[in-house]
Amino acid sequence: MDIEKLIAEITDEIYKRVSSDTILAAQKSGTSVNLAKYIDHTLLKADATKAQVIKLCEEAREYRFASVCVNPGYVPLAAKELAGSGVKTCCVIGFPLGATSTEAKVQETIDSIRNGADEVDMVINVGQAKSGNWIYVKKDIEEVVIAARGKALVKVIIETCLLTDEEKVKVCAISKMAGADFVKTSTGFSTGGATVEDIKLMRQTVGPDMGVKASGGVRDYKTAVAMIEAGASRIGTSNGVTIVKGDSENSPTGGHACIGCGNCEKKCPSGRVEIVAANNY
Repeated sequence: MDIEKLIAEITDEIYKRVSSDTILAAQKSGTSVNLAKYIDHTLLKADATKAQVIKLCEEAREYRFASVCVNPGYVPLAAKELAGSGVKTCCVIGFPLGATSTEAKVQETIDSIRNGADEVDMVINVGQAKSGNWIYVKKDIEEVVIAARGKALVKVIIETCLLTDEEKVKVCAISKMAGADFVKTSTGFSTGGATVEDIKLMRQTVGPDMGVKASGGVRDYKTAVAMIEAGASRIGTSNGVTIVKGDSENSPTGGHACIGCGNCEKKCPSGRVEIVAANNY
């Protein structure tokens, strides 16, 4: 079966699920106290300094975020700062336009992994997707997956704000076929970011086992929780600390929501006076 026919059949099946209101179970359990583990703490600005990246890593270590996400040039620094912490080093590939050649993306992936990247977030070639060149889109993703296999997770940034719902479904299906680990909404550098509706659609498309990352415009606790409840398994944000502090503020008992750093006995070393729940990470 050719890829165009297969993608058409998958798209039809997804729309049948959507129209019949078949919603996959959202990840609601424990989102309040375990929010930190969903967060890719992110700094991708062109003028990001070494000091800012070091601070980003320090925050990630303190709050035990899932990863730190930086541009490839800062991967060696981030990997060094995060060594032994359990926090992964993540970087972007073909960022932010996705318009570089497949070979360039592959070489960027290889170089980033060699420098210490545990996860790579690649941008699809949006122009090829808009042109309906699904063979190109699949090969572009597939080659990066092959380059990273056994060494790093691959998240595929589909840039939802530039795609129709049908195109979102097709790219998500292709990403799954190509062996990627996650699909991700946005770069945060285009015309829009993550929406609850897009997360639901992406989750319905890829099923319960593949990762879905909400990125772009997730700046507060309420929005982060809404994305997770819609089906996101990872949150890409430069506001991770604000989100986790919002978690504390929304705690029924108030105070500091323990992040399980293991450095306390009866008093939190951060200086916050009340520990709400020990070791709840």
